[in-house]
Amino acid sequence: MDTAPEIPTAPATSTIVVGYSSKPEGRAALQRAVTEAKLRGSSLIVVHTSSSEELDDLSTELAGSGVPYEIQATSDALDPAEELIAAASTSAAEFIVIGLRKRSPVGKLLLGSNAQRVLLDAACPVLAVKPS
Repeated sequence: MDTAPEIPTAPATSTIVVGYSSKPEGRAALQRAVTEAKLRGSSLIVVHTSSSEELDDLSTELAGSGVPYEIQATSDALDPAEELIAAASTSAAEFIVIGLRKRSPVGKLLLGSNAQRVLLDAACPVLAVKPS
């Protein structure tokens, strides 16, 4: 009995969660997340803390990237670290991208509390980037 060969189905699109603000470290995180999404064929969930004016620019930039995306505003109920972790958890994200500020030698002893919480508490890998 001959059976028809199985036709492979396209793998489910993975998701990358990125924390965005209009600060240099937030912009660096977004740029890296877009690059990674293009390389991996992933979609983005952008968790932002931007004003409505900045949100228009963000939407325009993402629309021009060609990457599927969703924008989520942070709520007052959770802090930004919890928002990123929750978004990654509910979307089964491949990883999270966050931006880090450049720090003085003394500041290097202490990592920002939001970045530290994401790095320590996220169930998925975290990619931390600095602005150029």
